[in-house]
Amino acid sequence: MDRFVAMQAFVRVVETGSFTKAAETLHLSKTSVTQLVQQLEARLRVRLLNRTTRKVNVTADGVAYYERVVRLLADLDDAETSLSSASSSPRGRLRVDVPSPFARLILIPALPAFHARFPEIQLDLGVSDRKIDLIDENVDCVVRGGELTDLSLMARHIGDLQLGVYAAPRYLERAGTPVSPSELENTHHRVVGFLWARTGKVFPYAMHRADERLLVQGRYTLSVDDGNAYLAAGLAGMGVFWLPDYMAEEPLARGELVQLFDDWQLDPMPMYIAFPPNRHVSAKLRVFIDWVVELMANRAR
Repeated sequence: MDRFVAMQAFVRVVETGSFTKAAETLHLSKTSVTQLVQQLEARLRVRLLNRTTRKVNVTADGVAYYERVVRLLADLDDAETSLSSASSSPRGRLRVDVPSPFARLILIPALPAFHARFPEIQLDLGVSDRKIDLIDENVDCVVRGGELTDLSLMARHIGDLQLGVYAAPRYLERAGTPVSPSELENTHHRVVGFLWARTGKVFPYAMHRADERLLVQGRYTLSVDDGNAYLAAGLAGMGVFWLPDYMAEEPLARGELVQLFDDWQLDPMPMYIAFPPNRHVSAKLRVFIDWVVELMANRAR
């Protein structure tokens, strides 16, 4: 048994949920893939998969083994890439997690250009605003907004997002248009709260004008922990809310949002790519980070 091929077969069965699909992606017969997994189980003396006529389920031992094997295969791929002529054309699987609005409006629309440049990189994109354990979840890197609080991670600053304050016309018709951020505190006005994944809390926003500086929290009837849901709540008229300018561009153009407090400014939101300090920065991760930095720089122009 070729243990390397057997591990590849097992990983592909887990990820596709099917021996047939795994065989197709590996260009092997279904019988060969089945035999490889059986030989692997015999060598390990544990059952990795439970098979029925309809589906394949991973056992508890299989889950633990899968997590270790995925890392091992990735490290082997990185080692081969870094020591061969393939280093000039990075290849392999890259697991990335990014916020949902960033994925929808910035990253995914630009991915055709990335894959035209690096066609051998397979990108597994997680889209969420939740806190990710990069090591336990075997994620290569995350893109996050705001100051990083996990000092154990390596991080690269990739740009800053300009912010504004907005409300839907339907909200302003109902509640009136505030002329100062201070009107959002202790009045009938409501904001849409954003629950930051790192803390699970809604934080105030710092706003300034000349020598004046305010911390605006406001009261909310709804708070959410996802950027796309946050935008939807604001568009639905649930309250005043703070948005990166790139998220507000299209709704503003359609007349679905009104910008407030033009004479007040907010501190930009820093954006970072973070990755585990003990993880080798492979060629594929390095070119992806450089590309995201380039992408952010082009948007800032």
